[in-house]
Amino acid sequence: MTISIGFVLLTHSQPQQIYRLIAQLNKMFNYPPIVCHHDFSKCDLAIDHLPKNISFVRPHLQPKWADFSIVEATIKAIELMYQSANAPDWFILLSGSDYPIKTAKQILDDLSSNKYDAYINHEQVQYKVYRENPKISLIWQKLAYQRYCSLKLFSIPSFNKKLYPNGQEIRVEHPLLTKLFFPFFDKFSCFVGDQWFCANQRAAEHILEFHNENNAITSHYRRRLFADESYFQTILANAPQLNLRNNNYRHVNWPPRSAHPKTMVMEDLPCLLSSSAHFARKFNIEIDNEIFDQLDIITLGQ
Repeated sequence: MTISIGFVLLTHSQPQQIYRLIAQLNKMFNYPPIVCHHDFSKCDLAIDHLPKNISFVRPHLQPKWADFSIVEATIKAIELMYQSANAPDWFILLSGSDYPIKTAKQILDDLSSNKYDAYINHEQVQYKVYRENPKISLIWQKLAYQRYCSLKLFSIPSFNKKLYPNGQEIRVEHPLLTKLFFPFFDKFSCFVGDQWFCANQRAAEHILEFHNENNAITSHYRRRLFADESYFQTILANAPQLNLRNNNYRHVNWPPRSAHPKTMVMEDLPCLLSSSAHFARKFNIEIDNEIFDQLDIITLGQ
């Protein structure tokens, strides 16, 4: 079965790298529909010379780090993608620092050879998991629970030995109490995962319909930091009609105790090639341009 594919790009910096990503996607997928939400307030982008298959969200938003505006920018781009009469069967959400590491054939074969509606990392956030198992591996569960499922009452200011702020937060966390304030319940749970994912048209339509309902879930996430790491996961994982795979086909290297992924350079190429992922991040054309050249050769099958 042959499927069509489109790309949703969220960009805000490094124009030359954006142009290169677009050019590579066009070469690999024969000018697929590409919708870009670019924050022109952070970085100018010359768009007049770009091919006709590129559409831009207008007016653009000015997304802020960890803010719900990132979700809204993504929604606007998906909406624009599926307003077209020639909307693709699938879309892949990418940042400007992503780059393909597999051929178009392998990517299309993987997406069309199963009955999944979306590939998205999703893990249910559960109070009892981190409370009953205080292991280092469950720190992510605790952080996610505090972000999306707990209520901060106040902070007790304090300082460490180097006089850096080190305040303690007092929170309401037990589900018997938080259910009075939050929209999650037994049959609609909170999920968390990586921001980047790919989904088919059926899943895209569900996301847009859910978002436009102005429901309690959407209202809740508007007041939460890092909503982009939970909002789409929660919408899709709670949809019984959708079949999800807990894999977003992204290769990311997170250094220990780092808030940002490692920037890929030539020494990472063997690891990228052995990965089953379709795309990797992060890349920086100003740090290592050679790895782009090598990936172009590999992904175009040259």
